[in-house]
Amino acid sequence: MSMLNDGDRKVLEETFKKELAGDVSVIYFTDSEEKCTYCKENLGLLKELSALDSRIKLTVYDINEHMSEAKFLGVDAVPSTVIGGKRIYGIIYKGIPAGHEFASLVGDIIDASKDATSLSEKTKSALKSLKKHIDIKVFVTPTCPWCPKAVRTAHQFAIESKFVKSSMIEASEFMDLAQKYAVMGVPKIVINDKYSFEGAQPEEVFLNYVMASAEEVA
Repeated sequence: MSMLNDGDRKVLEETFKKELAGDVSVIYFTDSEEKCTYCKENLGLLKELSALDSRIKLTVYDINEHMSEAKFLGVDAVPSTVIGGKRIYGIIYKGIPAGHEFASLVGDIIDASKDATSLSEKTKSALKSLKKHIDIKVFVTPTCPWCPKAVRTAHQFAIESKFVKSSMIEASEFMDLAQKYAVMGVPKIVINDKYSFEGAQPEEVFLNYVMASAEEVA
C-alpha cells in the first residue's frame, strides 16, 4: 500500500529538485513485524520518499544484525531513522514520522542536504560554543500540530552542533518512555534528563534551556 498519493509525490519531487543541495543519508533500523509493529510501514514511507530524488540515499539495517552500527549512531530501539549530510548528525526519529511529523522529516532532509539551518546567527554562535554533550528528547504524537516546530528546532540544534543529540519520540509507539518521562501533553521536551518543558517554545527559550543544561554537565 502506497503511503504517498500522486499529489504528494509531485509536490515533494518539485520541492527536492528545487531545495536539495547535496546528498542526504537516511539510515533506518528495523526488526521483524513480530517485534516492531510499525517497522514495515515506516520502511515503506522511507522507500517512497527516497525514490523521489537520487540524492536521498536510504540504508536499511536490521538492528539485531547491525548492533555495532546502532550503538555508534545512538540507536537503541526500532523503528529508528538517522539523518546525515556532510556528517551524520545527532538526529533520530524514534517511531514513524507520520501525520504532522512528516513535514519535520522533509525539512530535516533539506537542511541536511545544505548542511545549514534557518536558526538565527545568535543561536548558531551559542551552539557552536558548546563543549559538553546535550541530549534532547522531543515527545510527539502524529496529530499534534505544534510538535513539528519543537522537533525542527531540536533537530536544527543537532545540525549546528556535534555535541547535540536530538530525538523525536512518538509517544504512543514508545509508551514506556512516555511514562518514564511523565508525558502528559505534547510536545514535551526533555534535556539531559533534567530540564523539561511543554509546548513549541520560541527558539531563544529553547536555547536558554540547552545552555543552562550545558553549564551543569560535569
